[in-house]
Amino acid sequence: MANQSDVLKIILVGFPGLKEEYYVPVSLVMLLLYLASLLANGTVITLVVWKKNLHKPMYIIIANLACADLLFDTITLPKIIAKYWFGVTMTFPECLLQMFLVHYLNTTDSYIFMLMAIDRYFAICKPLRYSSIISNKVVAISCWVCWVVASVTALTALIMNSQAPPCGYNRINTLMCTNIAVTALACKDVSIIKKTTFAFSMFILFVPLSFIILSYITIINIIRVSANKENWQKAFYTCTTHLCVMTVHYAPRVFVYTANEVGLVFNADLNVFILCLYSYIPHIANPIIYCLRNKAITQTYRSFYLRIKKIGVRDHLSSSTVTK
Repeated sequence: MANQSDVLKIILVGFPGLKEEYYVPVSLVMLLLYLASLLANGTVITLVVWKKNLHKPMYIIIANLACADLLFDTITLPKIIAKYWFGVTMTFPECLLQMFLVHYLNTTDSYIFMLMAIDRYFAICKPLRYSSIISNKVVAISCWVCWVVASVTALTALIMNSQAPPCGYNRINTLMCTNIAVTALACKDVSIIKKTTFAFSMFILFVPLSFIILSYITIINIIRVSANKENWQKAFYTCTTHLCVMTVHYAPRVFVYTANEVGLVFNADLNVFILCLYSYIPHIANPIIYCLRNKAITQTYRSFYLRIKKIGVRDHLSSSTVTK
């Protein structure tokens, strides 16, 4: 048990069973994950902002998703890497802030996935009315609403957990400060906090997920009836790929929240590994699935790359001429 002054410091343990000699390899894997996310999501955001031909509803939604994913990785991965490298700790207010941002950005992801499914529904099922219903302005406002509404539930968790600070144990056996981890540190009765946050979590997960499943079922059914075999197979593959990504986002979270609510206990290292899988892998996969397989974005990326390459060659030739 820590004394009262130590409680002001929160220690992120990471993988509880990890031996010290494995700190560097594991932290390097995390660094690679962060760099991959930075490259993939940063490229998507840059291309969508830079190229006017990508100023379209679907790409605006994708850019918002990439922004949320990149921010999530930035507020979590460098912190746990610094812990493994330098033994960095956190204050309780810093932990609360990270908890707020973690739940805020996860909730934003959930709402943006729903917005993406709605956009695809109108694009495929109502193509003649799509441009009149889904405009850049409508999508921009919708994305803004997603960010604002997501902050409300995250702020609720922040306020409730701030009323139950840790008074003894100050070690969090995972990679980041989450509502479940912070609540476990409190000495007072937190049953109300757990029930309230669980209700909010289920609402955040199931309401968007219901829209997503309904949208894609309708899309697949319409494509199956109206399209030829080749287009049907291509569209079915695209839809199922999107659904797989969203399943990875939603299913583990529902399982973890439900298991915590009913009191199921699992191996701590396995919990952290699952957290890594559903938190970070989708953030790298999303740009590939939604963007790099998209012809408009790949063509834009090629033109961007060729332009940078030409500038580099021209600068090299200029420097060579000056040297001579």
